[in-house]
Amino acid sequence: MTEPETPSNPAGAGSVDAAARARRGRNIAIAIGLVGFVVLVYLVTVFRMGGNVINRPL
Repeated sequence: MTEPETPSNPAGAGSVDAAARARRGRNIAIAIGLVGFVVLVYLVTVFRMGGNVINRPL
């Protein structure tokens, strides 16, 4: 019995690599956006509290 020959470069292999590269790029962009949003919310919270944190009743 002989095994069927498999092509060394199957059709569409390049598109799979391109799709994985594009997906990775989108994931990195989403991660950067999410981290930026968290930092923005943190900074806005700190600035809005300002000096009022010290002047609160205990």
